[in-house]
Amino acid sequence: MNNSALDRLKGVTQSDRAGDNGSHDWLKIGEVASQSGISVKTIRYYEEIGLLTPETTRSTSGYRLFNPTALNRLAFIKRAQSLGLSLREIQDILEVHDSGQLPCGTVKEHLLLKVQDITQQIESLEILKSELLGILSGWQEQPLCAVSSQTICPNIQPVGRE
Repeated sequence: MNNSALDRLKGVTQSDRAGDNGSHDWLKIGEVASQSGISVKTIRYYEEIGLLTPETTRSTSGYRLFNPTALNRLAFIKRAQSLGLSLREIQDILEVHDSGQLPCGTVKEHLLLKVQDITQQIESLEILKSELLGILSGWQEQPLCAVSSQTICPNIQPVGRE
Protein backbone atom coordinates (compact mmCIF):
# COMPACT_ATOMS: atom_id res chain seq x y z
CA MET A 1 0.00 0.00 0.00
CA ASN A 2 1.49 3.39 -0.95
CA ASN A 3 1.58 6.58 1.18
CA SER A 4 -1.50 8.16 -0.40
CA ALA A 5 -3.58 5.03 0.20
CA LEU A 6 -2.37 4.95 3.82
CA ASP A 7 -3.16 8.65 4.16
CA ARG A 8 -6.75 8.06 3.02
CA LEU A 9 -7.16 5.26 5.55
CA LYS A 10 -5.78 7.46 8.34
CA GLY A 11 -7.79 10.52 7.32
CA VAL A 12 -4.76 12.56 6.26
CA THR A 13 -5.79 14.77 3.37
CA GLN A 14 -3.55 16.25 0.70
CA SER A 15 -4.11 19.68 2.26
CA ASP A 16 -2.93 18.22 5.59
CA ARG A 17 0.27 17.03 3.95
CA ALA A 18 0.78 20.31 2.10
CA GLY A 19 0.02 22.55 5.08
CA ASP A 20 -2.02 25.73 4.99
CA ASN A 21 -0.04 27.42 2.25
CA GLY A 22 0.76 24.29 0.24
CA SER A 23 4.41 25.35 0.03
CA HIS A 24 5.88 22.12 1.35
CA ASP A 25 4.93 18.59 2.21
CA TRP A 26 4.45 17.83 5.87
CA LEU A 27 5.95 14.58 7.12
CA LYS A 28 4.20 12.01 9.26
CA ILE A 29 5.88 10.98 12.49
CA GLY A 30 7.00 7.62 11.10
CA GLU A 31 8.74 9.36 8.20
CA VAL A 32 10.47 11.74 10.59
CA ALA A 33 11.55 8.83 12.79
CA SER A 34 12.88 6.91 9.81
CA GLN A 35 14.79 9.86 8.37
CA SER A 36 16.16 11.15 11.68
CA GLY A 37 17.03 7.85 13.34
CA ILE A 38 15.07 8.92 16.44
CA SER A 39 12.25 6.75 17.76
CA VAL A 40 8.61 7.75 17.38
CA LYS A 41 8.26 7.69 21.17
CA THR A 42 11.16 10.13 21.60
CA ILE A 43 9.83 12.43 18.89
CA ARG A 44 6.44 12.49 20.63
CA TYR A 45 8.17 13.35 23.90
CA TYR A 46 10.18 16.14 22.29
CA GLU A 47 6.96 17.55 20.85
CA GLU A 48 5.20 17.31 24.24
CA ILE A 49 7.94 19.27 26.02
CA GLY A 50 8.03 21.92 23.29
CA LEU A 51 11.29 21.15 21.50
CA LEU A 52 9.52 20.77 18.15
CA THR A 53 6.73 23.32 18.63
CA PRO A 54 7.24 25.56 15.61
CA GLU A 55 7.78 22.54 13.37
CA THR A 56 4.58 20.57 14.03
CA THR A 57 0.89 20.72 13.34
CA ARG A 58 -2.01 18.31 13.43
CA SER A 59 -4.01 16.92 10.53
CA THR A 60 -7.77 17.39 10.54
CA SER A 61 -7.97 13.86 11.93
CA GLY A 62 -5.45 14.59 14.70
CA TYR A 63 -2.28 13.03 13.31
CA ARG A 64 1.03 14.73 14.03
CA LEU A 65 2.54 16.33 10.95
CA PHE A 66 6.04 17.76 10.83
CA ASN A 67 7.61 20.45 8.73
CA PRO A 68 10.64 18.96 6.93
CA THR A 69 12.80 21.50 8.82
CA ALA A 70 12.06 19.43 11.95
CA LEU A 71 14.74 17.02 10.68
CA ASN A 72 17.41 19.73 11.06
CA ARG A 73 16.06 20.56 14.51
CA LEU A 74 16.21 16.90 15.55
CA ALA A 75 19.78 16.64 14.23
CA PHE A 76 20.70 19.66 16.36
CA ILE A 77 19.06 18.10 19.43
CA LYS A 78 20.97 14.84 18.90
CA ARG A 79 24.29 16.66 18.49
CA ALA A 80 23.71 18.89 21.51
CA GLN A 81 22.85 15.84 23.63
CA SER A 82 26.02 14.08 22.44
CA LEU A 83 27.94 17.08 23.82
CA GLY A 84 26.32 16.55 27.21
CA LEU A 85 23.65 19.24 27.09
CA SER A 86 20.37 18.51 28.85
CA LEU A 87 17.00 18.86 27.17
CA ARG A 88 16.36 21.98 29.29
CA GLU A 89 19.61 23.53 28.04
CA ILE A 90 18.72 22.57 24.48
CA GLN A 91 15.30 24.15 24.94
CA ASP A 92 16.97 27.41 26.07
CA ILE A 93 19.08 27.40 22.91
CA LEU A 94 16.11 26.64 20.65
CA GLU A 95 14.12 29.48 22.22
CA VAL A 96 16.87 31.91 21.17
CA HIS A 97 16.81 30.39 17.68
CA ASP A 98 13.02 30.59 17.49
CA SER A 99 13.13 34.28 18.40
CA GLY A 100 15.07 34.84 15.16
CA GLN A 101 18.54 35.12 16.66
CA LEU A 102 21.59 32.98 16.04
CA PRO A 103 22.06 31.04 19.31
CA CYS A 104 25.82 30.48 19.05
CA GLY A 105 26.53 32.71 22.07
CA THR A 106 24.02 30.76 24.16
CA VAL A 107 25.48 27.46 22.95
CA LYS A 108 28.97 28.67 23.93
CA GLU A 109 27.77 29.66 27.42
CA HIS A 110 26.26 26.21 27.96
CA LEU A 111 29.37 24.46 26.66
CA LEU A 112 31.65 26.52 28.91
CA LEU A 113 29.50 25.56 31.91
CA LYS A 114 29.67 21.93 30.77
CA VAL A 115 33.48 22.13 30.67
CA GLN A 116 33.47 23.54 34.23
CA ASP A 117 31.22 20.68 35.38
CA ILE A 118 33.50 18.12 33.74
CA THR A 119 36.59 19.70 35.33
CA GLN A 120 34.90 19.48 38.73
CA GLN A 121 33.94 15.84 38.11
CA ILE A 122 37.52 15.04 37.11
CA GLU A 123 38.81 16.64 40.33
CA SER A 124 36.32 14.60 42.38
CA LEU A 125 37.32 11.43 40.56
CA GLU A 126 41.03 12.16 41.19
CA ILE A 127 40.29 12.49 44.92
CA LEU A 128 38.35 9.21 44.86
CA LYS A 129 41.17 7.53 42.93
CA SER A 130 43.70 8.70 45.51
CA GLU A 131 41.50 7.36 48.34
CA LEU A 132 41.10 3.99 46.59
CA LEU A 133 44.85 3.69 45.98
CA GLY A 134 45.47 4.48 49.65
CA ILE A 135 43.07 1.74 50.73
CA LEU A 136 44.61 -0.74 48.31
CA SER A 137 48.17 0.08 49.47
CA GLY A 138 47.33 -1.10 53.00
CA TRP A 139 45.12 -4.00 51.92
CA GLN A 140 45.07 -7.09 54.14
CA GLU A 141 43.71 -10.29 52.63
CA GLN A 142 43.20 -11.88 56.06
CA PRO A 143 42.65 -9.14 58.67
CA LEU A 144 42.83 -10.00 62.36
CA CYS A 145 39.87 -12.03 63.63
CA ALA A 146 39.08 -9.47 66.36
CA VAL A 147 38.78 -6.74 63.75
CA SER A 148 36.93 -8.83 61.19
CA SER A 149 34.25 -9.84 63.69
CA GLN A 150 33.28 -6.18 64.16
CA THR A 151 33.01 -5.19 60.52
CA ILE A 152 32.02 -6.60 57.16
CA CYS A 153 35.34 -5.71 55.49
CA PRO A 154 37.87 -4.00 57.74
CA ASN A 155 39.89 -2.87 54.73
CA ILE A 156 37.23 -0.31 53.83
CA GLN A 157 35.40 -0.06 57.17
CA PRO A 158 37.78 0.81 59.97
CA VAL A 159 36.74 -0.39 63.43
CA GLY A 160 35.01 2.24 65.52
CA ARG A 161 33.55 4.11 62.54
CA GLU A 162 30.10 3.81 61.07
